[in-house]
Amino acid sequence: QVQLVESGGGFVQPGGSLRLSCAASESIFMFETMAWYRQAPGKQRELVATVPRYGSRIYEDPVKGRFTASRDAASNTMWMQMNSLKPEDTAVYYCNAVRANDGAAYWGQGTQVLVSS
Repeated sequence: QVQLVESGGGFVQPGGSLRLSCAASESIFMFETMAWYRQAPGKQRELVATVPRYGSRIYEDPVKGRFTASRDAASNTMWMQMNSLKPEDTAVYYCNAVRANDGAAYWGQGTQVLVSS
């Protein structure tokens, strides 16, 4: 069973930065797509950034220009650098991965990000 473990969340003031990590228990080369989602209190989980095995990363409008996601097969890790954080970025952030050969999807347990003054 593939495991994804997020880390790097925490408390930060508006305008601050955090760097999230998602460590996979197996080679991330098997994942066609990896992505970051978030879920704010009382809201549905939403897509934040998509990091395909090949091709360009895709960012959703609320985070464009502020967040940068990447993946590294050598370390089996996906990251997301979050800059210029806003209170509306407060959420639990989840790592998602979709396996290329069968479309199986995996989720991490989430890491909390709290942006507040």
